Amino acid sequence: MQDRTNLIRKIHESKYKITYVSSGGGTNAISSLLKVPGASNTILETYVPYSKKSMDLFLNKKPDHYCSLNTCLSMSANAYKKSLQIEPNTKTKYLVGIAVTASLATTYKKIGDHKFFIVMQTDSYTKTISCVLEKNKRSREEEEELLTEYVLSLIAEACSIKKNYPEHHENVDIETVSAEKSWRKLLNNEINYVSSDKATPELIFPGSFNPLHDGHLKMREMAEKRTGMRATFEICAKNADKPPLTFYEIKRTLDQFDDNDSWVMTSAGRFSEKAEMFPNSVFIIGADTFMRVFDEKFYLNKKDMLNHIERFNDHNIHFLVFGRMVEGKFISLRDIVMPEGIKHRCTGFDEASFRDDISSTKLRLED
Repeated sequence: MQDRTNLIRKIHESKYKITYVSSGGGTNAISSLLKVPGASNTILETYVPYSKKSMDLFLNKKPDHYCSLNTCLSMSANAYKKSLQIEPNTKTKYLVGIAVTASLATTYKKIGDHKFFIVMQTDSYTKTISCVLEKNKRSREEEEELLTEYVLSLIAEACSIKKNYPEHHENVDIETVSAEKSWRKLLNNEINYVSSDKATPELIFPGSFNPLHDGHLKMREMAEKRTGMRATFEICAKNADKPPLTFYEIKRTLDQFDDNDSWVMTSAGRFSEKAEMFPNSVFIIGADTFMRVFDEKFYLNKKDMLNHIERFNDHNIHFLVFGRMVEGKFISLRDIVMPEGIKHRCTGFDEASFRDDISSTKLRLED
């Protein structure tokens, strides 16, 4: 324990500052860090969104699975974002977001795996640790101790302090994704977008593409045939009300595209912002997403919504709207209530011309 105390003291003496969030496990690591004097120099904030509702509020979205790498990535992105907000005058290379989500031994027999995910997000890389533990081999406290060792090893590594990862017989997947220079510039608001092409996109298909599937490709094909333009996939890396993408997620998304695909990555979360960034463009959009463009709950009030929508006229934006299943009912352009002044900018693909009920969310849930 003295070795651990000395390690944590060195961490507290470093310039690094951390926001730490954990769910389902990892709280012992918080205690270990806090009980060594000097913790206020290192720990900016800690969060323990233990209930599902608390996690939904922390991420401002309902995750597909609460104990998963995807959820832990979003948690770490939010943690790093909070470090930036709390310490705006500290050099970003010294700011860290760490997240843990785990399903560990408890008072009842679990049907699923005992597992944990840890993600560390910095200004230059994302590091992930994923592990499925052997059931009934360790007590809850022993599993927590293993988590604590991993967390401290990660933090020490960030601080350039030598600390080996714990040794155990289970397989552990550790991956580091370093940021490309253009990705860092985008997330630091130094540039508006990163693109695979030099040409400015004209036919734009926004989405998370997590994952890219046949439905997306069919929509692209039909849109290109209708307009005679080449379609560009648009990925938003930084949204105002949701966690930004980690470098791991950016790489995973972009790796889906081949050399013949055109893509652009932006920080434009709203369609009104995309319209300003790419005037005189045509956007490919599903009816389910298009409905939300006209939903007042996503704006300050109705006037604010109308001001945003008016930008479509200001920047000469058109929409190709593809029908989608929404709560068991097929919704097409004709079912969407919108201001009269925008209707002439919309062209619909109804159920007879296009229907594909596959969704990225369903694919993730089946994974």
